Amino acid sequence: MEIYPTLQDFIDAAGTELGPTDWLEVTQDRVNLFADATGDHQWIHVDPERAAKGPFGGTIAHGLLTLSLLPHFMYQLYRVDGVTMAINYGLNKVRFISPVAVGAKIRARSTISEVATVNGGAQATMVTTIEIDGSEKPAAVIESVIRYVA
Repeated sequence: MEIYPTLQDFIDAAGTELGPTDWLEVTQDRVNLFADATGDHQWIHVDPERAAKGPFGGTIAHGLLTLSLLPHFMYQLYRVDGVTMAINYGLNKVRFISPVAVGAKIRARSTISEVATVNGGAQATMVTTIEIDGSEKPAAVIESVIRYVA
């Protein structure tokens, strides 16, 4: 984990690559809990028997489940001290490149793409790639925006 002691240290780190994080196994239990939380019970995610005969040979994680793990990975990548709070300001772009099979391991790498000062703090654009163990193609590429309040 990279620790930035001040907001200015983080601002000065624009262009820095972070990671990778630890691997995280995507389990069927996690997928089922996500399906329950979102109401998305499509068979490709929650029915291992039917999915075994489907296009991926088994169940896969929801793309939005992969996206929802972004905070989990970001907490492993870096921390900015000396701020009162960090706010998820939104997403500029999200692409789901490859499906994540249940049982696969994923991790993240991120680049501090841009940091701009704003009234009372700074706003960072982070480009994060979620990798799949053993795959040349990533699961997702996410451009997120975080606002830091000093």
